[in-house]
Amino acid sequence: MEYTVQKLGKLAGISTRTLRYYDEIGILKPARINSSGYRIYGQTEVERLQQILFYRELGISLENIKEIVSSPSFDGAKALIEHRERLLDKRKQLDALIENVEKSIASNEGRITMSDQEKFEGFKQNLIDENEKKYGKEVREKYGDEAVNKSNEKLLNMTKEQHEEVTRLAKEIEVTLAEAFKTGDPAGDLAQKAADLHKKWLSFYWNQYSKEAHAGLAQMYVDDERFTAYYDKEQPGTAEFLRDAVHIYTGTKK
Repeated sequence: MEYTVQKLGKLAGISTRTLRYYDEIGILKPARINSSGYRIYGQTEVERLQQILFYRELGISLENIKEIVSSPSFDGAKALIEHRERLLDKRKQLDALIENVEKSIASNEGRITMSDQEKFEGFKQNLIDENEKKYGKEVREKYGDEAVNKSNEKLLNMTKEQHEEVTRLAKEIEVTLAEAFKTGDPAGDLAQKAADLHKKWLSFYWNQYSKEAHAGLAQMYVDDERFTAYYDKEQPGTAEFLRDAVHIYTGTKK
């Protein structure tokens, strides 16, 4: 079956403007242009649009989606299986948050008593699931399942006060690191303060701190482009600067 822009937009629940934009950027071209100048889409384009919308639902950028679906090695059937797994993970996260909200409502109405720890369980489980999805494979290969499982358990058992403190520390690291980066000196006082704050932040998650593990994690921030992108989002080179500061702080600089 073939569709015009309007019919395909209505079928998929998106605007015709979106479909025209997808054509402009080359992520979804029509099968052909008819004699009247209208874009015509066939079954192949329908299936590709479905894939694009799945990836968009998962928060992936159009630029990355284009790279994925345009790859010669792209396997649509395999991608659908991966979509299902990711959506199941997302549903699990949403179920945890819904359960947390329902408990909070019952607590407010006086039907149950909810501890401070329970109030944050859904959010903490969400964080664990997100980290597992993004970095789980690499971190488990580097530190082992036991260390990661203990870290996750420590996070789940975190009190409200600990959660507030680790959140405050994360913000302080960000501000201090940005100021330290401007000095260009990873051995300077500000950079070493950032490294020390980073150690304190890690101690909330790690079951046991070690200088070697701290240095190894800092190196992974540089080696793994996802970590690098996070630290370099405001100022390129920040991940390497933090790595150097931590290596000096831990005495592992070569």
